[in-house]
Amino acid sequence: MGRSYWFQCSKCGYGAKVSGRADRGLNCFVQTIVCHDCKELYDAVYRLKVPDDRPLIPNGLHNNPLNRITHAGQKLSRKRLAPSFQAVIGRLLYTGVQRIKWLEFKLLCPVSEIHKVEAWTDPGKCPKCGIFLEKNVIPYRIWD
Repeated sequence: MGRSYWFQCSKCGYGAKVSGRADRGLNCFVQTIVCHDCKELYDAVYRLKVPDDRPLIPNGLHNNPLNRITHAGQKLSRKRLAPSFQAVIGRLLYTGVQRIKWLEFKLLCPVSEIHKVEAWTDPGKCPKCGIFLEKNVIPYRIWD
């Protein structure tokens, strides 16, 4: 089970509801990031469990058309953007699914994928003024 905490800056009043580190639940993995362009903290989803609905071919390998399509000798790949943390914890779990797979994502700012981000862990500094944030002792939210 993952936990989100309330972090607050005593100097500038900035506050964020984030995990404060890498955390995981049953269906997703998150990492708290700091966006240097937005000057905000976010929980970014970097692994997500989804149903694997690809049909099996007789030899047991997955029939993925992307494996066969090539362009100038290189495989084509689709760029996948991670869903927001709010979207992941708000979705319904699947029942009756026999196969699952894990999707992996890069750590990206939810506002813009070109923003500069890095992993943030508690104790960490305020993205607005640079002093250490104070963490509430009781979790704000227990998720997944």
